[in-house]
Amino acid sequence: MKDDRPVVFGKDADPGMQRAFASARETFRWFWQELAWEKRRIVKGLDFSYVKAAFSDGGQVEHMWLSDVDFDGQYVSGLLLNAPLHVDAKKGDPARVLPSLISDWMFGSDGKVYGGYTVQVLRARMGATERRDHDQAWGLDFGDPSRVKVFREPGSGGALQALFGKPRAATDEHPMSAGMAVKLKEQLAQDPSLVAVKDDRGWTLLHEEALAGSVATVKVLLQAGADRTAVTEHGMTPVQLAASLGWEKVVAVLEGRA
Repeated sequence: MKDDRPVVFGKDADPGMQRAFASARETFRWFWQELAWEKRRIVKGLDFSYVKAAFSDGGQVEHMWLSDVDFDGQYVSGLLLNAPLHVDAKKGDPARVLPSLISDWMFGSDGKVYGGYTVQVLRARMGATERRDHDQAWGLDFGDPSRVKVFREPGSGGALQALFGKPRAATDEHPMSAGMAVKLKEQLAQDPSLVAVKDDRGWTLLHEEALAGSVATVKVLLQAGADRTAVTEHGMTPVQLAASLGWEKVVAVLEGRA
Protein backbone atom coordinates (compact mmCIF):
# COMPACT_ATOMS: atom_id res chain seq x y z
CA MET A 1 0.00 0.00 0.00
CA LYS A 2 1.28 3.46 -0.85
CA ASP A 3 2.12 5.94 1.89
CA ASP A 4 0.43 8.84 0.05
CA ARG A 5 -3.05 7.28 0.19
CA PRO A 6 -5.82 9.88 0.32
CA VAL A 7 -8.12 10.64 3.20
CA VAL A 8 -11.76 10.84 2.08
CA PHE A 9 -14.42 12.32 4.34
CA GLY A 10 -18.09 11.38 4.53
CA LYS A 11 -20.87 13.03 6.51
CA ASP A 12 -21.88 11.17 9.68
CA ALA A 13 -25.56 12.02 9.02
CA ASP A 14 -25.38 10.24 5.66
CA PRO A 15 -27.71 7.16 5.86
CA GLY A 16 -25.34 5.15 3.69
CA MET A 17 -22.44 5.92 5.99
CA GLN A 18 -24.51 5.12 9.05
CA ARG A 19 -25.28 1.68 7.61
CA ALA A 20 -21.59 1.21 6.84
CA PHE A 21 -20.62 2.14 10.42
CA ALA A 22 -23.16 -0.32 11.82
CA SER A 23 -22.02 -3.10 9.48
CA ALA A 24 -18.38 -2.55 10.44
CA ARG A 25 -19.20 -2.80 14.13
CA GLU A 26 -21.39 -5.85 13.58
CA THR A 27 -18.63 -7.71 11.73
CA PHE A 28 -15.63 -6.47 13.72
CA ARG A 29 -15.40 -9.82 15.46
CA TRP A 30 -14.56 -11.50 12.14
CA PHE A 31 -11.81 -8.95 11.57
CA TRP A 32 -10.42 -9.62 15.03
CA GLN A 33 -10.61 -13.39 14.56
CA GLU A 34 -8.60 -13.15 11.34
CA LEU A 35 -6.08 -10.85 13.01
CA ALA A 36 -5.77 -13.18 16.02
CA TRP A 37 -4.89 -16.07 13.74
CA GLU A 38 -2.55 -13.91 11.69
CA LYS A 39 -0.47 -13.32 14.81
CA ARG A 40 0.13 -17.09 15.04
CA ARG A 41 1.04 -17.69 11.42
CA ILE A 42 4.67 -18.40 10.64
CA VAL A 43 4.07 -17.33 7.05
CA LYS A 44 1.95 -14.18 7.24
CA GLY A 45 -1.20 -14.04 5.15
CA LEU A 46 -2.20 -10.40 5.54
CA ASP A 47 -0.61 -7.40 3.86
CA PHE A 48 -2.13 -4.94 6.35
CA SER A 49 -4.93 -4.65 8.90
CA TYR A 50 -6.59 -1.37 9.91
CA VAL A 51 -9.54 -0.15 11.96
CA LYS A 52 -11.22 3.21 11.46
CA ALA A 53 -12.87 4.93 14.42
CA ALA A 54 -14.49 8.20 15.38
CA PHE A 55 -12.42 10.62 17.47
CA SER A 56 -13.72 13.89 18.87
CA ASP A 57 -12.04 17.01 20.17
CA GLY A 58 -13.92 20.21 21.02
CA GLY A 59 -17.07 19.06 19.23
CA GLN A 60 -15.29 18.12 16.00
CA VAL A 61 -15.61 14.45 15.00
CA GLU A 62 -12.94 12.93 12.81
CA HIS A 63 -12.82 9.36 11.50
CA MET A 64 -9.26 8.05 11.32
CA TRP A 65 -7.55 4.77 10.58
CA LEU A 66 -5.47 2.87 13.14
CA SER A 67 -2.66 0.47 12.32
CA ASP A 68 -0.98 -2.04 14.68
CA VAL A 69 -4.45 -2.92 15.89
CA ASP A 70 -5.05 -4.67 19.21
CA PHE A 71 -8.20 -5.47 21.16
CA ASP A 72 -8.41 -6.47 24.83
CA GLY A 73 -12.14 -7.05 25.13
CA GLN A 74 -12.74 -3.46 26.22
CA TYR A 75 -10.78 -1.14 23.94
CA VAL A 76 -9.53 -1.17 20.36
CA SER A 77 -6.05 0.33 20.24
CA GLY A 78 -3.45 1.16 17.63
CA LEU A 79 -1.39 3.91 16.01
CA LEU A 80 -2.95 6.78 14.07
CA LEU A 81 -2.42 6.20 10.39
CA ASN A 82 -3.76 9.62 9.36
CA ALA A 83 -2.57 13.12 10.21
CA PRO A 84 -5.50 14.58 12.23
CA LEU A 85 -7.08 17.79 11.02
CA HIS A 86 -9.18 18.63 14.09
CA VAL A 87 -8.12 16.25 16.87
CA ASP A 88 -5.16 17.25 19.02
CA ALA A 89 -2.84 14.42 17.98
CA LYS A 90 -0.40 13.56 15.24
CA LYS A 91 0.15 10.72 12.82
CA GLY A 92 1.76 7.77 14.57
CA ASP A 93 0.38 8.61 18.02
CA PRO A 94 -1.08 5.71 20.04
CA ALA A 95 -4.85 5.82 20.47
CA ARG A 96 -7.63 3.67 21.81
CA VAL A 97 -11.39 3.71 21.43
CA LEU A 98 -14.43 1.78 22.57
CA PRO A 99 -15.75 -0.74 20.03
CA SER A 100 -18.91 1.36 19.77
CA LEU A 101 -16.83 4.05 18.03
CA ILE A 102 -15.60 1.76 15.24
CA SER A 103 -16.65 3.08 11.84
CA ASP A 104 -14.81 0.64 9.57
CA TRP A 105 -12.19 -2.07 9.37
CA MET A 106 -10.27 -3.65 6.56
CA PHE A 107 -7.39 -5.97 5.89
CA GLY A 108 -5.55 -6.85 2.71
CA SER A 109 -4.28 -10.12 1.29
CA ASP A 110 -2.68 -10.70 -2.11
CA GLY A 111 -3.59 -7.13 -3.10
CA LYS A 112 -7.31 -7.62 -2.38
CA VAL A 113 -9.27 -5.78 0.29
CA TYR A 114 -11.63 -7.27 2.85
CA GLY A 115 -13.99 -5.05 4.81
CA GLY A 116 -13.78 -1.37 3.91
CA TYR A 117 -17.49 -0.64 4.32
CA THR A 118 -17.19 3.14 4.25
CA VAL A 119 -14.72 2.98 1.38
CA GLN A 120 -17.19 0.98 -0.69
CA VAL A 121 -19.96 3.49 0.03
CA LEU A 122 -17.75 6.25 -1.37
CA ARG A 123 -16.54 4.15 -4.31
CA ALA A 124 -20.12 3.32 -5.28
CA ARG A 125 -20.80 7.03 -5.69
CA MET A 126 -17.78 7.62 -7.92
CA GLY A 127 -17.66 7.44 -11.67
CA ALA A 128 -15.54 4.74 -13.26
CA THR A 129 -12.56 7.04 -13.84
CA GLU A 130 -12.62 8.51 -10.34
CA ARG A 131 -12.96 5.01 -8.84
CA ARG A 132 -9.97 3.79 -10.85
CA ASP A 133 -7.90 6.79 -9.73
CA HIS A 134 -8.95 6.19 -6.12
CA ASP A 135 -7.89 2.54 -6.25
CA GLN A 136 -4.60 3.38 -7.93
CA ALA A 137 -3.86 5.95 -5.22
CA TRP A 138 -4.37 3.27 -2.58
CA GLY A 139 -2.58 0.66 -4.68
CA LEU A 140 -5.26 -1.93 -3.91
CA ASP A 141 -8.03 -3.95 -5.54
CA PHE A 142 -11.24 -3.00 -3.73
CA GLY A 143 -13.42 -5.03 -6.08
CA ASP A 144 -17.12 -4.51 -6.66
CA PRO A 145 -18.30 -1.51 -4.56
CA SER A 146 -21.71 -3.14 -4.05
CA ARG A 147 -20.19 -6.09 -2.20
CA VAL A 148 -17.96 -6.32 0.86
CA LYS A 149 -15.68 -9.32 1.22
CA VAL A 150 -15.47 -10.44 4.84
CA PHE A 151 -13.84 -13.87 5.00
CA ARG A 152 -10.63 -15.15 3.49
CA GLU A 153 -10.81 -18.67 2.08
CA PRO A 154 -8.34 -21.07 3.71
CA GLY A 155 -5.13 -21.34 1.77
CA SER A 156 -5.89 -18.52 -0.66
CA GLY A 157 -6.30 -14.79 -0.98
CA GLY A 158 -9.96 -15.22 -1.94
CA ALA A 159 -12.99 -14.71 0.22
CA LEU A 160 -16.48 -15.90 0.86
CA GLN A 161 -18.53 -13.20 -0.80
CA ALA A 162 -20.95 -11.26 1.36
CA LEU A 163 -23.82 -8.97 0.55
CA PHE A 164 -23.19 -5.53 2.00
CA GLY A 165 -23.31 -5.87 5.76
CA LYS A 166 -24.62 -9.46 5.74
CA PRO A 167 -21.78 -11.99 5.90
CA ARG A 168 -22.77 -15.54 5.02
CA ALA A 169 -21.09 -17.45 7.85
CA ALA A 170 -22.20 -21.01 8.45
CA THR A 171 -19.99 -21.35 11.52
CA ASP A 172 -18.12 -19.16 13.98
CA GLU A 173 -14.98 -21.29 13.68
CA HIS A 174 -11.97 -20.08 11.77
CA PRO A 175 -10.73 -22.62 9.17
CA MET A 176 -7.44 -22.94 11.10
CA SER A 177 -9.13 -23.77 14.41
CA ALA A 178 -9.58 -27.55 14.07
CA GLY A 179 -6.01 -28.13 12.91
CA MET A 180 -4.62 -25.92 15.65
CA ALA A 181 -6.65 -27.81 18.27
CA VAL A 182 -4.92 -31.06 17.32
CA LYS A 183 -1.46 -29.45 17.53
CA LEU A 184 -2.32 -27.73 20.79
CA LYS A 185 -3.43 -31.03 22.35
CA GLU A 186 -0.09 -32.57 21.38
CA GLN A 187 1.86 -29.62 22.84
CA LEU A 188 -0.06 -29.78 26.12
CA ALA A 189 0.57 -33.51 26.38
CA GLN A 190 4.30 -32.80 26.15
CA ASP A 191 4.21 -29.79 28.48
CA PRO A 192 1.04 -29.54 30.63
CA SER A 193 2.37 -26.37 32.32
CA LEU A 194 1.63 -24.35 29.17
CA VAL A 195 -2.04 -24.23 30.14
CA ALA A 196 -1.26 -21.99 33.13
CA VAL A 197 1.41 -19.72 31.63
CA LYS A 198 0.54 -16.01 31.73
CA ASP A 199 1.99 -13.23 29.61
CA ASP A 200 2.89 -9.76 30.89
CA ARG A 201 -0.79 -8.75 30.72
CA GLY A 202 -1.93 -11.69 32.82
CA TRP A 203 -3.40 -13.49 29.82
CA THR A 204 -3.38 -17.28 29.51
CA LEU A 205 -3.91 -19.25 26.31
CA LEU A 206 -7.55 -19.65 27.34
CA HIS A 207 -8.01 -15.87 27.37
CA GLU A 208 -6.50 -15.60 23.89
CA GLU A 209 -8.55 -18.43 22.40
CA ALA A 210 -11.78 -17.20 23.98
CA LEU A 211 -11.38 -13.73 22.48
CA ALA A 212 -10.55 -15.28 19.10
CA GLY A 213 -13.80 -17.25 19.16
CA SER A 214 -12.15 -20.66 18.82
CA VAL A 215 -14.42 -23.36 20.24
CA ALA A 216 -12.08 -26.22 19.32
CA THR A 217 -8.99 -24.85 21.08
CA VAL A 218 -11.01 -23.64 24.08
CA LYS A 219 -12.28 -27.20 24.57
CA VAL A 220 -8.74 -28.59 24.39
CA LEU A 221 -7.51 -26.10 26.98
CA LEU A 222 -10.38 -26.83 29.37
CA GLN A 223 -9.79 -30.57 29.02
CA ALA A 224 -6.14 -29.91 29.95
CA GLY A 225 -7.20 -28.13 33.14
CA ALA A 226 -7.18 -24.45 32.10
CA ASP A 227 -8.61 -22.12 34.72
CA ARG A 228 -11.82 -20.68 33.31
CA THR A 229 -11.98 -18.18 36.21
CA ALA A 230 -8.50 -16.69 35.62
CA VAL A 231 -8.55 -12.89 35.46
CA THR A 232 -6.34 -10.69 33.29
CA GLU A 233 -4.64 -7.59 34.67
CA HIS A 234 -7.52 -5.48 33.33
CA GLY A 235 -10.04 -7.68 35.14
CA MET A 236 -11.53 -9.92 32.46
CA THR A 237 -12.19 -13.65 32.54
CA PRO A 238 -12.21 -15.87 29.44
CA VAL A 239 -16.00 -15.91 29.32
CA GLN A 240 -16.14 -12.11 29.52
CA LEU A 241 -13.67 -11.84 26.64
CA ALA A 242 -15.71 -14.24 24.52
CA ALA A 243 -18.91 -12.36 25.33
CA SER A 244 -17.33 -9.03 24.36
CA LEU A 245 -17.40 -10.13 20.71
CA GLY A 246 -20.56 -12.22 20.85
CA TRP A 247 -18.89 -15.63 20.58
CA GLU A 248 -21.95 -17.42 21.99
CA LYS A 249 -20.65 -20.94 21.32
CA VAL A 250 -17.44 -20.21 23.21
CA VAL A 251 -19.41 -18.66 26.06
CA ALA A 252 -21.57 -21.81 26.26
CA VAL A 253 -18.47 -24.04 26.45
CA LEU A 254 -16.83 -21.89 29.13
CA GLU A 255 -20.04 -21.88 31.16
CA GLY A 256 -20.34 -25.66 30.87
CA ARG A 257 -23.49 -25.51 28.73
CA ALA A 258 -21.96 -27.20 25.67
